[in-house]
Order: sequence, then structure tokens, then C-alpha cells
Amino acid sequence: MSVDFLTAHQRERYGRYQGEPSSEHLSQFFYLSDGDRRAINDRHGEANRLGFAVNLGTVRFLGGFYDDIGETPRGVITYLGSQLNIRDPLGSLEQYRNGRSCRRHQLMIAELYGYRDYHDPRVRLRLTRMLYMKAWLIDPERSKALFDEATSWLVAQKVLLPGITTLANLVVKVKDRARKRLLKRISSKVDGLTRQKLLSLLERQEDSRFTPLERLRRSPSRLTTEEQIRALDKVQELRAIIELGPLFKKIDLSAFPQVRLRALYRSANSDPVQSLSKIKDRDLERCVATLTAWAHFATVRAADDALELFDQLIARLVTRATRTGKKERLRSLKELDRAARILSEVCAVVLDNDVKDVSLRTTVFERVPKPDLVKALYAVGEITRPPEDEYLEHLKGSYGQIRRFLPKFLSTFQFESTEAGKIFLEALEYLRSVEGTKKQYLSDAPKDIISKPWLPFVITPNGTVSRRYYTLCFVQRLRNALRRRDVFLVDSDRWNDPRAHLLSVDEWAAQKHQIAAALGKKLDGRKEIEELSSKLDSAYLMTAARLPENKAFSIVKGGASGRETFSLARLNEDPDPETLTELRSLLHPMLPKVDLPQLLLEIDAKTGFSSHFTPLGDASERAQGLDISVCAVLMAEACNIGLEPLVRPDIPALTRARLEWVQHHYLRAETITKANAELVDAQTRISLARHWGGGEVASADGLRFTVPVQTINAAPNSKYFGTGRGITYYNYTSDQCTGFHGIVVPGTLRDSLFTLDGLLEHETILRPQELMTDTAGYSDVVFGLFHLLGFRFSPRIADMGEARLWRFDYSSNYGDLEQLSRNVINTKIIEDNWDDMMRIAGSLRLGTVRASEFMRTLSKGKGTPPSTLAKAIGELGKIEKTLYLLSIIDDEDYRRRILRQLNRGEARHSLARAVCHGQRGEIRKRYREGQEDQLGALGLVVNAIVLWNSLYMQVALEQLEQVMNVESADKARLLPFIYDHINLLGRYSFSIEEQLGTGCMRPLNLSVARLEELVAS
Repeated sequence: MSVDFLTAHQRERYGRYQGEPSSEHLSQFFYLSDGDRRAINDRHGEANRLGFAVNLGTVRFLGGFYDDIGETPRGVITYLGSQLNIRDPLGSLEQYRNGRSCRRHQLMIAELYGYRDYHDPRVRLRLTRMLYMKAWLIDPERSKALFDEATSWLVAQKVLLPGITTLANLVVKVKDRARKRLLKRISSKVDGLTRQKLLSLLERQEDSRFTPLERLRRSPSRLTTEEQIRALDKVQELRAIIELGPLFKKIDLSAFPQVRLRALYRSANSDPVQSLSKIKDRDLERCVATLTAWAHFATVRAADDALELFDQLIARLVTRATRTGKKERLRSLKELDRAARILSEVCAVVLDNDVKDVSLRTTVFERVPKPDLVKALYAVGEITRPPEDEYLEHLKGSYGQIRRFLPKFLSTFQFESTEAGKIFLEALEYLRSVEGTKKQYLSDAPKDIISKPWLPFVITPNGTVSRRYYTLCFVQRLRNALRRRDVFLVDSDRWNDPRAHLLSVDEWAAQKHQIAAALGKKLDGRKEIEELSSKLDSAYLMTAARLPENKAFSIVKGGASGRETFSLARLNEDPDPETLTELRSLLHPMLPKVDLPQLLLEIDAKTGFSSHFTPLGDASERAQGLDISVCAVLMAEACNIGLEPLVRPDIPALTRARLEWVQHHYLRAETITKANAELVDAQTRISLARHWGGGEVASADGLRFTVPVQTINAAPNSKYFGTGRGITYYNYTSDQCTGFHGIVVPGTLRDSLFTLDGLLEHETILRPQELMTDTAGYSDVVFGLFHLLGFRFSPRIADMGEARLWRFDYSSNYGDLEQLSRNVINTKIIEDNWDDMMRIAGSLRLGTVRASEFMRTLSKGKGTPPSTLAKAIGELGKIEKTLYLLSIIDDEDYRRRILRQLNRGEARHSLARAVCHGQRGEIRKRYREGQEDQLGALGLVVNAIVLWNSLYMQVALEQLEQVMNVESADKARLLPFIYDHINLLGRYSFSIEEQLGTGCMRPLNLSVARLEELVAS
């Protein structure tokens, strides 16, 4: 029963050959040294020598011996036979197979080469210790990974592999022991009072339909002041649960592996309260530990939600004030026009040379009466706005709303800050100190936070500070500081300080040489700049030399910026050649028609992706028909149709209770990510996909979805969501047409914050080195970070001619590019900050900090200059951007390659839109996790369609190549995003033919004979 957690692939490959070993494996494990030859030559006869050699290579490669040596791959037999000069190795091995020497030779090899038995107590002790350390540190759901670790250790330590059930039983036993130790140690940290508070979370209160746990598990969804107050109350309530003793010290869980604590949290946050109550009755220690971990992470999540709500509430109030100000300005335009005409008459008199200076005032007042002129001047002063005006006076009406939650907000959070954020902490402490007083004017308030636009409102004419406007100024500027992480919350996931997670100075000193080598960078900033200077100079000279032949390039005198710019002609259409059109007309009709449920089951039969969907907790057994249930739930989420159309009471795997159970316990970000990696891996093995690319190139773009329900994880954008709110699914498409990562973003935050996340965080076999985006993903800082991390950034920049070209000095003459490159790089700031920049790159590569979170700290707020470090990275980015622009100017193929890859991403989005057809394509999940799970399921289903199309296109091409010549260039331009042959609507039958369930393929729509007729015609 213990092997149930293993995948079919793991069971099949355990101690067995999986096809022919590669040439590298043959040379590593099956090459016979002089010592090997001496041992082999002691055997009599070719059959015995070859059999001995095969057994020796097998135990080295697999960690054990084959019961039937005749199952050895032919490539291994011939490779060893050639080394032993055996003319008929296959015949010799067959003779050896029928003899009686095999078992004796295996025992002899084990003794000669030091192979030990698994049941040796010392071996078992060392293996158990190793597994226990791994089990303590990794996610408890990763039993399969633990089994692979055990197998690898046994092979490396020259221990003969035991039976698969024996090893699986040990893994389960060790994992269970680590779990019990974790639960015992967590519960031991909880005192009696806290234990009572935790267990009371499971008890239903008389005046409520819900237990406290059910109530506290609900995240805020409405963007209202009342919801903000409830969110702050929730933070305080959760903190009170996990505080110990009279000093209110928080339970310290820092010594425990975070991945295991999060697994307990997920379990408590998802399981029904009834299940937890049953656990309490039979295993109190486990229940207390689970609730402790839940309370720990729930407190962090509640604080994140409360700050998210604060951020959006203030943003909405500011937006509303701006909208009100603009409306009032529009209403006053007629009055402004009238006043402007009066003033223009006065100006005309002043500019009239015939009017003498002495009679100027008389002439003016004859034309425009003095009261009218005074009135006009007053109107202009009232209606016109200064350039930096932000309609702040219209925030005055929001003061009452803010005051409703601000006292609780100030008392709930203890913020910390960088040097730039200290002024906000001073203002926050001051507002705390005056809370409860009725002062309307604050004479001693810290004034450093008062920005220039706020000064006329905050500072009264007599020099005192208006409490109302000071408070409004504080909350608006605090929001911006929180977003830049100048002010942050330590106990937070989303609002903490990313800089705190960078490699420490000591860690960087210990690892910097390895990191620099891995990134391909020099630790000496001056040497790096010298290399870049030489590279940029060569690029300038090469591009300038080819400009006379470059018909697409032209210099524009006095562009929109008033300086000399350049222009690139639009790329001519790249029409499909006739051979490609003919190929598509033959290929596409050959693809079998299929219903989406059957497509998912067929791909699961070929890849086993459903095996990566594991339940929360430690359950290892898999229910019968789970693959059908998983595919049904994935389809319900991806197609946005819900479970109702898929429920079949007569099929156990499709009953409502079963589907809800699978949706609740199996569908989450971790399992979707692992299953998706399986599909991406399968795509790399298709020869047609390798014509499209090698996985080194990718593109990223956002897919927008309206969210019509109340949620704090959505934001407005009239361009994409009209009057509503929405989210962006920012996803990454490889050159092999698979999606390898996706991020759910509230609203339409600038893409440049997220460009690096997909390259650094994805868990697939792909290793993309170049990323293509549209303009929204571009900034100098992004170019700089890409260079530091060893990636290439290739955005499609709008108004490219307006972008500046940079150089190191004026010593070189770049011909026609000379006037375009008048901006000089500040190399000193790069040199001075090079070590810190490399430490950041190392931290990002090692994953100690998320790229998008760190990017927030580098982005400047409105009216706020960037930090020195941000300037240095941006200055480095200017070099990389100039190299990119020179390549764009000089290489039409490069421009066309960017366009093609971006078009692949857009084609993938079109397929995703077709799949996500239910409920008008709107996402109706209220919470972040639900949105991430649904869009993750969408990405997984799209990848399954892409993989299915690729497999059948490959088979169809093989048939076509029997009757016609197919050009490699045409194969490279085929795309697997077609879906006319796939039924996405109406029929939801989760059954496939038996042979398809074993990995066989469907018959194509056209036979070879019919193809010959079509080609001939």
C-alpha cells in the first residue's frame, strides 16, 4: 500500500533501464578500466566475460542487478562487446542467460567492488538519518522526491537497491516520524492559556452560525471603510491568540522549516472544521500544532490584507478627488474663457506701440472697466491650476472616512523604515501622540513629510498646521512610501522589506566568486565597464559602417523632443510562402476531432501530469479514478463553467461530492505548477517543437480579465475594464509555445515590475536566456538587472526613435550616429556601487528575494528622486539599452524575431480566451488564491492543448513526408494554437478508448493514399 504515492514512471524506472542509455552514460558507467578487464579476463569463455561485464555496468548504472539479464538494452551489450572484442555479443549474452553463472558473478562483483546489502544495519542507519533530515526540511507532500533522494543515495553509496515496497515503506515511516516530531515540538511551545484559545476556535458560538476559525479564515473582499475596520480587528484578534504570557511575547516558530509550517497552515485553512474537531478528539497534539501554525500565518496574511485594503482605499479616495477636481475644472471653462478674453484685450493694449506709457492705464480702463479686470484676474487665479496640482483640496471631504479607521490603524501596526522613510515614522508617532485630543491645529507637527503640492493646504496663513490636511497628507504619502517599501512591516509577506532578504555581507563575501562565475560577470566593476565600453564602441562602429545600406533607417531633425532622433521603417509584411500555405491546408484537416475532456485524459495518459495533484496533509493513497476527477476540475476552472455541467451521479469520479473534494484539496498553486512542468517537459521531447525553438527564448505579456465581484485583489483601468475592476494574468510563453510561468496582478500594474519573476521562479526544464515584451515591460532599471543576471532583454519599444543612445566618451567618431549619441554614461556611479549591484544579482539568482518586490524599492514615487543604487542600475541599463537599440537599427532579422515571438504569445492568449468562455470570460473569484488557482488551471489546460496539437502535428508531418518534401523553414512557422478541431462546448464525456489510455495515438483524418491523391492534385 505504501507505494501508492509513487508515480507510474517512478515504479517503472526503479532499478530498470529506460530505453537505451545515452553516449555520456555509456562512457561513464560502462567503460571498462584496466582493473575491470583483469577481473573480467579471469572468467572462462566469451559468454561469461560478457555476462560479467554486463552485470558490472548494470549495477554501476542502476544500483542493482537484473533478474533477467536478457532485458539489457542492445546498445549496452554491443558497447561492452566491442570493448571485449566479442564478435557476436547478442548471441553470447543469450548463451550466458541460459547458464548458471549469473547469480555467482553478481555476488562476486558485489564483493570485489564493495557493494553492500541494504539490510546492513549501518547502511539502514545512515540512510534513515539522511532521509530524516530531508523529511524535516521539505514539504511533507513531496514523498516522491524523498523516494528519489533515497534511490540516488543508495546508488552513490554503492548499496544494492532493495525491493521498491521496502524502500517506499522506509520513506513513509521516516516521513511520519518527522511529522510527529514537528507536531510535538510545536505544541510544546504553546502554554495552557494559548492552547485553550486555539481549541476554542473550533467551538461554535451561540450567537453565530460560524465557528471563530471559519470566521477568521474569510479574507476581506469589499472596498469599504467598515471592511477596513473589520480587517484591523481581525489582525488584533489573531495576534491576541498567539501571544504568550503576561509579556505578550509572540510564539517563536522561526526554528521550524517554513515549508512544513505552511503545509500545516494550508491544511487548517482548507479542511472543514468538523475534520479538525475529529483530529482534536483522537490526536490533541496534532490539532494544537496545526492551529498554532495556522494562527501564525493567518496573522501575517491578515496584516497583508489590511494593508492591501488601506492601499486601495486611499487610492480610490485620491482618484475620486482627482475626478471631482477635473469635473469642476470642466464646468468652469466658460468662465475661464471669458476672463481670458478680457485679459487678452488688456495685453493687446499693452503691446500696442501707438499707446503711450503715460496714457496706458487710461486706455486700458477705457477698453476694460477696472471692476471687470479685477474680476477677470480673480477668476483666472481661482480657475487655473499650477503644473504640480493634484486636486488635493478635494480630498477634504474624505477626512471623515479616514478618521473612522485611522486610530485603529495607527495602534495596530508597528512599522519600520529605511533612512528615506524615517520622516513617515516620525509623523506616525506624532499622530499617535495627539490621538484622543481635539486639537484642530498642530503647531509642533513634523513638517518634513509635507510635500510641495500639500504646503498651501497643510500650512495655514498664520503658520500653524491644519490637522485635517496634515492627516490627509500623511495617509496619501504613507501609501506611496509603503508601495516603495521605504516604510514596511516586518511580519508580512507582501509588505515587508525585500532588502532584508538580500544576501548578508558575510554570505556575499563567502559566495561572490561562485556567483560571479555563474553570472558570467567580473567582481571588479572597472574591468566590467572596460569590457562593456569595448563592446559598445564596436557595436557603434559596425552599425554606423552599415548605415548606407540600411534603407529602413533615417535621421529625423527636431523630433517630438526637439532633438535629433531616428526613425525605422515598419517591417514589411512577412507573407507565408506558398509551400507553408499548402502545408497548413494539408496538415490541419489531418488532426483528429476531439472533445476537450478526452484531450485532457489522453494527455494525462501520455504524461501522468495528474499524479502531481496530491492532497493536503500527509495522505499518500490515491482514490480510484482520481485522474478523471482532476481533469474534470481543471476543465471546470479553465473553461470558467463551474462544476455543475460536469457532475455525473452515476460515475463515482464525477459525483458532486467527489469533484468538490478534489477542487478543495488537490487544486492549488503548488500542484498546478508541478503538473505544468510535466507538460512543458513533454513538449521539449517533440522534434517539431525543437524546430520552433530550443527553449532559450521567451516572451511575456498580460491577459486582462474583468472581475465583477467585490474583491480587494482587483483594480480599475478604464482602458481594459471600462467602469469596473479587473486583474492581469501576466504569463510567459517559450519559443516552443508552452507557458512556463504566470503571475496574477491586481489591475494593470506596470509590467516592468514582473518581467524577471518568470525567468527566475519557474520550475520547468526550460532555461530561457532572452525575454521579449512590449513597451510596458521596459525601463532602464530592467535593462540593468537583465544584464547583471546574464539575461538578454528584447522589448518592442513604442516611439523607439525617441529613445536616447548613450556612449562612454567623445573620443570616437560614430559617423551618422554621432549626433544621436551625445549622452555620456556616468561610469563612476556604476563602479562605486558595483559590489552592491552584484550582491543584488546574486540574491535574485539564489531566490532569497523576489525580483518584483525588489523592483518596487527601486521605482521612484512621483516627485521623489531615485536612490543612488537605482541610479547605478539604471546607468548600467543605459549601456545595455544602447546595445539593444544598435542591434535593432542594424538587424532586420532581430526585429522580425522579436515580432514573431510576441505574436506567439498573442496567439496563445487567443487560445486561452477561447478556452475561458464561461461567464463571459469574467473571473468571479473573490480571493487571490482562488484567482491564482483558476488562472493556473487555465494555463495548464492551454498547455495540454498545445502539447496534444504538437504530438498530432508531428505524426501528421511524418505521414506527409512520405509523399512530399517538407521544408524545415515551414515547420518552424507552424503553430500549435489552433482549436477548430477541439470541441470546447457542450459535450463533457470523460471516457477514452482503452488503447488511448495506454499512450497510443488516435488515427489521423487522412490516410497516406488519400494524401497522395491530394498532393498529386
